[in-house]
Formats: sequence, structure tokens, C-alpha cells
Amino acid sequence: MHKARVLLGGCTRTWKAVHMASSGVTRRDPLANKVAIVTASTDGIGLAIARRLAQDGAQVVISSRKQQNVDRAVAALQAEGLSVTGTVCHVGKAEDRERLVATALNLHGGIDILVSNAAVNPFFGKLMDVTEEVWDKLWEDKAQEENIIQKLRIRRLGKPEECAGIVSFLCSEDASYITGETVVVAGGAPSRL
Repeated sequence: MHKARVLLGGCTRTWKAVHMASSGVTRRDPLANKVAIVTASTDGIGLAIARRLAQDGAQVVISSRKQQNVDRAVAALQAEGLSVTGTVCHVGKAEDRERLVATALNLHGGIDILVSNAAVNPFFGKLMDVTEEVWDKLWEDKAQEENIIQKLRIRRLGKPEECAGIVSFLCSEDASYITGETVVVAGGAPSRL
């Protein structure tokens, strides 16, 4: 009988630990003491990612090609009590990328997280200039938007915050045993990567 109680007690403690961990109750600030650079982060998905990383405890350096966009986003995020700084960076320009990294190093002494394909591949920065214009025209066309929604299994467009959550998870220790995986955040849209 004593063995059964010990075993049952162990199972109960394990269940509570699993439940609390999965619900986030015991994990506050999973990115505490981390420094994150997020490029193209003053609007849309980039801003949502910067916000989420900061909410999860990271010190975030944001960037955009225009100073007024950086100032606006930094002010908004700091007004939420988040640890955010920013600088102008056109990722297609080497000197801007160097300044962005130097800003993070000077302010925080290191970089733990980099959220940007553009910082690794300067061509991507040039591509972004073109795709932003096409993307804006796409969402102005309601018929095209409805066509896209019908192809999604979820039957609605995604929100920037829905992308931000997976980025924060992948940057955290909770994802430390995940390697070489492709995570598609696309509302069930058919995709081949």
C-alpha cells in the first residue's frame, strides 16, 4: 500500500509539473538575459516578433530603413514597459548591418538571437523592397484575399502575433532539442519546402 501511495504521489507531482510547464505557469521570462536583434521590425510580423521576444524577457534591438519608423516602434514598445532599442538598418547595405550589430554589442555586450534572413543574405534585403509593394497591392484586392482564405484550412488570414509565438518558442530553451526542422506557420495552406 505504501508503494502504491509513493507511486501515485510521484505521478501526481509529474502531472502537475507537466501541466504547469505546458500552461506557462512556471516559465516566466523564458528569454531573460538574452539579447535579440530583429530586422524589419517596425511593423507587421517583424514588430509582433520584436514585441513577443521582449515580452518573454529578451532585450530587443529593432531596425528599419527609416528613422521615423524606428522611433515610432521603439516608443510604442517602451510605452508597454518592454526593453527595446532601435537603429536604422537597410539590410542590403553592409555598413548598416555592421551598425546594427555594433548597437547591440555596445548596449548589451552580446547577441543571442538574430531574427532575419536578410542579415545573412544581402540579396534578400533587395527582394524585400519589391515584395513589400506586391504584398500591399495583394491585400487591397478583396477578391484575391478571399481566394487565398478559401485555400487555407483554417479559413482566415493569420495574425502577426501567431508567427511571433513560434519564433519566441524556437528561441527559447523549450526548443533546445529541436534541430533541422521546418515549421510552417501558414494556417494549413498546402506547402512544400
